[in-house]
Amino acid sequence: MKLKDLLPSKLGFGSAPLGNMFRQIPDAEALETVETAWESGIRYFDTAPFYGAGLAEMRLGEALSRFPREDYVISTKVGHLILDEVEEKTNQSTQDTRDIFKYGRPNKVVHDYSYDATMRSIEGSLKRLNTDRIEIVWVHDVAQDFYGDQWLGIFESARKGAFVALDKLRDEGVLQAWGLGVNRVEPIELLLELEEPRPDGLLLAGRYSLLDHSKALQRVIPQICERGLGIVAGGPYSSGALVGGPNFEYAPAPESILQKVAKIKAIGEKYGVSNKAIGLQFVLANPAVAAVIPGASKPSRIKEDIEALETDIPKALWQELRQEHLVDDSAPLPTGK
Repeated sequence: MKLKDLLPSKLGFGSAPLGNMFRQIPDAEALETVETAWESGIRYFDTAPFYGAGLAEMRLGEALSRFPREDYVISTKVGHLILDEVEEKTNQSTQDTRDIFKYGRPNKVVHDYSYDATMRSIEGSLKRLNTDRIEIVWVHDVAQDFYGDQWLGIFESARKGAFVALDKLRDEGVLQAWGLGVNRVEPIELLLELEEPRPDGLLLAGRYSLLDHSKALQRVIPQICERGLGIVAGGPYSSGALVGGPNFEYAPAPESILQKVAKIKAIGEKYGVSNKAIGLQFVLANPAVAAVIPGASKPSRIKEDIEALETDIPKALWQELRQEHLVDDSAPLPTGK
């Protein structure tokens, strides 16, 4: 099934912050955030075992349990298997050393993309989400940003294991769709070159955003469109940099990015439009994008996202961004008014 037919709306909910990303989030605040998303009409929720070692899945499952299951779509991920045992973190992965989820659960995380681990991971997710089914499963982080020079070996393990398992589950009707959930375009290029796996779509985080989209446009989006696949765009605010935060790619934003953000903000202020509105509407203007899933840890963030999508942006703003070389020449732009 094509992602655009499966996903109920263009705006989804990214649950990484619910795993206590960067900070301790009270349970009540996490639940209220999901409830606000629901009240705002959001019906697509993305999560992963890796987000707080299962914490995001558990919170999301608790919040959604009060709503009819047939009314929403869930995607989760495989590759990071959460164990019951607790272990002091040593020999940490690249993501862990950035302390992204240091406030999450202390459970041991095993990086395993085998067939059996994929099945076990989905079983664990079903329990944590308190649900009887998951519509979409993404193979998580098979890229250089997470595994460094070992990433090609990890990808090969996923090809022989997770891809086979997910093809089978999708064909049996257990899942409705699967694909990669990554922060880089290179694994998508590899996947599209293979004949055996038959993915239904891709979750690309951070690589199709206002601040970083040229490589995706050049190297993968044309092939994705040719195959009728869709993209779920994660990280539309580039770890917060686009909307005034200090981080880009989970690390302090370099000066070049901060300057680009300032230029976009200056143009936006001229037309009375926020960077958040510009960023969200830019991403959704690409016909390959089936949905965008900004993360949120506060109810107010959901309301801001809705307002950003509903903002009228003049055509002149998009033209000025193009003239100032702040968007790629080949990037589709909203029509504006």
